[in-house]
Amino acid sequence: MTTKKFLLLDVDYITKNHEPTIRLFGKLLGNNDDQKHIIALDNSFKPYIYAIPSDMDSCINDLRDLGLSVVEKVSKMDMGKLKEVVKITFNHPNDIPKFKDKILNLSSVQEVREYDIPFDRRYLIDNGLSPMNGVEVQGKVLSDRHSICLFRMRNHPKLLELSLPKLKSLSFDIEVNNPKVIAQASTDPIVMISLSSNHGLEKIYSTKKSTSDFVRTVLNEKELIKKFVDTIKSENPDIILGYNSDNFSFPYIKERADRLGLSLNLGLDGSNIKLITVPKKAAMIKGRIHVDLYRIVRRHLQLNSHTIGSVCKELFGIHWIDIPASETFNCWNDDEKRENIFRYSLEDAKSIIQIGERILPMSIELARIVGQTLFDIVRRGTGTQVKWHLIRKAYEFGHILPNEPGKFERNVVGGYVEEPVQGLHANICYFDFRSLYPSIIIAKNISPETLCRDGDEKTCHIAPAFGYKFKKEPMGFIPTVTSQILNDRIHIKSMMKESADPEEKQILNFRQEALKTLISTIYGLYNHPQYRWYCVEASEAITAWGKDFLKKAMKDSEKHGFKPVYADTDGFFVTLCPKKD
Repeated sequence: MTTKKFLLLDVDYITKNHEPTIRLFGKLLGNNDDQKHIIALDNSFKPYIYAIPSDMDSCINDLRDLGLSVVEKVSKMDMGKLKEVVKITFNHPNDIPKFKDKILNLSSVQEVREYDIPFDRRYLIDNGLSPMNGVEVQGKVLSDRHSICLFRMRNHPKLLELSLPKLKSLSFDIEVNNPKVIAQASTDPIVMISLSSNHGLEKIYSTKKSTSDFVRTVLNEKELIKKFVDTIKSENPDIILGYNSDNFSFPYIKERADRLGLSLNLGLDGSNIKLITVPKKAAMIKGRIHVDLYRIVRRHLQLNSHTIGSVCKELFGIHWIDIPASETFNCWNDDEKRENIFRYSLEDAKSIIQIGERILPMSIELARIVGQTLFDIVRRGTGTQVKWHLIRKAYEFGHILPNEPGKFERNVVGGYVEEPVQGLHANICYFDFRSLYPSIIIAKNISPETLCRDGDEKTCHIAPAFGYKFKKEPMGFIPTVTSQILNDRIHIKSMMKESADPEEKQILNFRQEALKTLISTIYGLYNHPQYRWYCVEASEAITAWGKDFLKKAMKDSEKHGFKPVYADTDGFFVTLCPKKD
């Protein structure tokens, strides 16, 4: 058998001979393979769900009567209790929605669980794999050509913890010749595509001539799009970067290509680019990671304008004049002004690479931690990232997942705020609780399965104001995971202090920032009805304890000569009162 090691970039599954086949897309690791990709195939994994029985023997018999022969009794932790449940294995993921309601309607079944975990994500979870991390596989090489190795796995893949190798990124920017402000793909052709990479590529394809040596003239739009596709294939990037490419650039190129009878077969498997709408509009390329940086900067940078020029000014202090889309048409038909368009468009493509190098590392670290693809990470909120992290941890701990409740109970009281004392203040200090809400979750063992009705102060933590009771022992699932994240972040920050290597410090900082993002989100999810561990009592208890700690700290500060002037959620401002003679 042959062994291959690669960096996992993407995952999906296809159906072959009526069986699901997992495909792992990656960048091969090794001195001779650094420019090659791999598609590793595994048809040994099968989808499954769980049934919570009201009577075990009757349940197993009823399931077999439905034609489900692969059923087994397993033990799982469920809301703090060890239970015997039934694991039902299917031949194909499409069988799950076909049988789910039939199983649920059985009198011997109380609940059906984990029916909504996508098959390819289930594979990653069960095998302990995470995108943007290393994978080792053993098996047989099916083909090795065109910079892609097709590989059939014989054994389960193994996770390789490794430092992230240099990924090859390619950016692009298009210009459209339109007489109106808003370009219309039905009528307005693409006249220029600029490309740049972090490996030295700087090129423009244009349907009009230029005096610049980085511009290649093509006959028409059809050849322009062909050159774009050919360049991506020859450059073979791991990541394709765009700016508003989900909503504009790729949909526009695809419509123009469709009208011209061209294929945008940019996938590692030769597949065409796919435009999806769920959960959000996005352009997907199999095996390559398409990242729309506009989505990320809109989420993380609070700017009046999010043009590429504005973002570069904010991140790098670089400033240049943006050419409005309305001016492109006028400049395009003027030989002298057209050169400005060429320079401007290439600068956009180069700047997209710079922006990606600056802001993508934290998203990459999140992908490694929570086990989701970078494609998904950059398009989904932190709530989804936390959800998948907890799902992975539940599997590791032997827990069966609760179903999403999907039903909203009531609004809960938010964090404590004390109105500011009006006026000008001098000698201001700020007192901040480090990770207040996560610390409360851990210290008070706040989790749905630790919530109880009976008990006293010896056995339970009792929330102020509400009186909700949470068992002191054993430690709940959410507090356990929260504690792990918090301790990992503290450990990484201590490593940063000890490190003398600037590059190592930067990598560690991205990782601790990713962990900070996760830990600061956990509390808010207790209020969300799509959260599997939705618990209004937990949310209200956390804010009640937070308010209590904050008010006590403010009162203590007054004993030491401070005067509180404003408080909000997890910290407060004070002034130092002058001592009286």
